[in-house]
Formats: sequence, C-alpha cells, structure tokens
Amino acid sequence: MTGLRYVYAVCRPFGTPLQAQLTGVAGDPPRLLAHHGLVAVVSHVPERDFAEEPLRSRLEDLDWLTATARAHQGVIDALTVVTTPLPLRLATVFRDDSGVRTMLQAREADFRRTLDRLEGRVEWGVKLYVDAPPADTGAPAAKAATGRDYLRQRRAGVRAHEEQWQRAEEFANRLHETLSAVAEDSRLHPPQNATLSGAAGRNVLNAAYLVPRSRSEEFVELVDRTKDETTDFRVELTGPWAAYSFAGEKP
Repeated sequence: MTGLRYVYAVCRPFGTPLQAQLTGVAGDPPRLLAHHGLVAVVSHVPERDFAEEPLRSRLEDLDWLTATARAHQGVIDALTVVTTPLPLRLATVFRDDSGVRTMLQAREADFRRTLDRLEGRVEWGVKLYVDAPPADTGAPAAKAATGRDYLRQRRAGVRAHEEQWQRAEEFANRLHETLSAVAEDSRLHPPQNATLSGAAGRNVLNAAYLVPRSRSEEFVELVDRTKDETTDFRVELTGPWAAYSFAGEKP
C-alpha cells in the first residue's frame, strides 16, 4: 500500500500479537517496523490528508481531528495491553519507511533510556472535583429583612465557600501524598477548565501517577477506599494508560 507513514509509538520488540481486527488512523491496520532493537508502530495514511499543507487544514477540522485522535488512542491502548509503548505526538508522519528508520536512529539513545524507565509501568489519572464551585456566591436563599441582614448572609455564604475550598485543597494534598507513596513518579497537571472538559464541578486535583503493573491493583483499591472517605468531593480514576505524562525526561 502506498502513502505516508503515520507513527503511533516506539517500543521494544514484543511477541504477543495485536488484535486481529485492530485498525488505525485512516482505517489502515498498524504494523511493526523494526530497527536496531526498537520497533516503530506505523500505518499508511493518504497524502491528501497528511501531507504538510492538507494536514494543517485538517487539524482545524474538529470532527476529523476527533476521529483521528480516537483511532490513534485505540492503537496506543492495544499496545499498552501487550507491551510498554512510548507514544508519539498525534499526526507524527514521515514520507516512507526510510524516514521512520532515520528518526529511530537519531533518537535511539533517548528512546532506549525512556523505555528502560517506563518498562512494566502504566499511568493512572486521578481527578478531584468540588461539586459546588466556591465562585458561585449568588443571592442567599432566605429573604433578608434588612440590608444589614443581606450583607451578613452574603458574607456567611462567601465564608462557607472559602472553607469548602480549604477542605478540598487539604483533602487533595492528602490524597496526592497517599497515592504518591504507591507510585514511582507523579505529575501535577493544571486543573481542567470545566467549560472545555464538560465535567461537572470544579477541578481541584488533576494528577498522573506512574505505577508498576504489579502494584496497579493496590493503587486502584487505594483510590476506591479514598472515594468512600468523603461525600463532599468527587474522586475520578482513569487508566491504565500508556505513560504519556512521563514520556519525556523528568523535569
């Protein structure tokens, strides 16, 4: 098949086959391109979409971008089941197999070092939400008899929200410390914007944890126990993922 080469990830050789019906970006099944003990997971994509100029336009098409990201993630998820992949950026494209091998050659030392660090490990994501945002300080529910009563109620509402935020931050700090004791590494990402993420509530903690596969069950049970400790906040666990947050060098 002709076309450009789309690269999903780099990993070490593995013996377990990928799912037979697995398809990647543009519907093409991924294949393995070996070079010096490393493997690039690639598929063919059409130049009409992935050459430099059309790709720039395509990346502004939200529907196309969503479908491409979904297909990309599907391949990464399948790889995570059978090996430790080092994911590359969405829409990493080369002219041909030779271009992919040149990339592997140029970055070989970095790839090997990172794969050694991530071997046998997965990423888990944990988010903590406050369902009633402190910024929501609307009018008091009870009608105030005087202007002074109104101001007093407003101040009480503000204090209640501030106290809730303080409890949420304290809980988030304890949770992060507890989970970090099981994880080998962690990353604190900026809180997600509720408008963009669509998640209910205000995001207080948005963290990623690098966990050995052998301790993943322990990690999940620890998060589940934490969920039972509070009804004031919502804890969400996602994963296991390929170690996206830890693919680069530690800052």
